[in-house]
Amino acid sequence: MEVAPSIVQEDEPVNSTELVRLCREKLGWSKATTYTVIKRLSMRGVVKNENAVVTSLVTQEEVQAAEIDELVEKTFGGSLPAFVASFSKRKDLSPEEIAAIRHMIDSYGEG
Repeated sequence: MEVAPSIVQEDEPVNSTELVRLCREKLGWSKATTYTVIKRLSMRGVVKNENAVVTSLVTQEEVQAAEIDELVEKTFGGSLPAFVASFSKRKDLSPEEIAAIRHMIDSYGEG
């Protein structure tokens, strides 16, 4: 359910009524589901809901990282190598992409 912050960030600040409409259109959520998610995300410090206006308290990069972490945990038992193996089987990587990934891994290993 971390999709909601992305929707908020696209249109923020966004009136909660408008956010309900957007979540219905983009996610098929009911009004109750949207308000429940807003409440939960507010309690977690992800969004702020003040005077029926919702704004994000995290960056798009933080939202994406949380979504990826959740995906890897739920789908691959937290195994990043299993995630990468599955991803690379389904998508042909260009030599440039492979080099970029190698560089990231090498840089991570260096500290």
